[in-house]
Amino acid sequence: MSEHAVTYGQSTIRFSLEQKPRKSLKISVMPDLSVGVSAPSNYSIEKVLNKIQRRASWIVKQIDYFKGFMPKQPPRQYVSGETHYYLGRQYRLKIEQAKVQGARLQGRYLFLKSRQTKTLGLIKRIVYEWYRKRAKVVFEKLAEKCSGKLKKYGIKKPSIEIKTMKSRWGSCVHTKNKMCLNTELIKAPSHCIEYVVMHEMCHFKYPNHTKQFYKFLSLVMPDWIKRKRRLEQVVL
Repeated sequence: MSEHAVTYGQSTIRFSLEQKPRKSLKISVMPDLSVGVSAPSNYSIEKVLNKIQRRASWIVKQIDYFKGFMPKQPPRQYVSGETHYYLGRQYRLKIEQAKVQGARLQGRYLFLKSRQTKTLGLIKRIVYEWYRKRAKVVFEKLAEKCSGKLKKYGIKKPSIEIKTMKSRWGSCVHTKNKMCLNTELIKAPSHCIEYVVMHEMCHFKYPNHTKQFYKFLSLVMPDWIKRKRRLEQVVL
């Protein structure tokens, strides 16, 4: 069993591939939104990827169909007592009125100070800026850690851009040696963030999701599948 992905428009279709004696390729989209592919043993990875690309429209429609049955997270209200995540742990938001605005963690609370305690837009902006500042520190630290493992393979530590992305955790720009990471990723456990960072940095050696890419990723991070599955369970 191996993990692969293809891009379709703004969507990234990730799937598990199993190759065994059979005559044709079978694609299964599960209610949990996972995609499984069973292909003939004599199919090359490139041939499988081409066939998945041709069926991408149907796969995306099936995923969207099952999404309709999944419980939706209610929109954040940004009020005291509401739960927010940071590095995989839950913290209760506690809003206090103050002249100087800002946020900080203390115990199991995310204390937020604001001139106006009931203005949703303002509270949301203060929380978001706190997340961005923490993300910059954590992402840089993990990139440095991954860089230490990848240096001997000729991969240099890239510059990091933190931004909001709707459908992916990260991406990389080879021509600028830059890695983009989703601000929301800071809500995931540290070992999951490290997986995304390592995944993106491996793309500087293997740009596409080929067999060689996953072989290399497994070499530098043997437990990446376990980390990936945990990341898929993250509640934002």
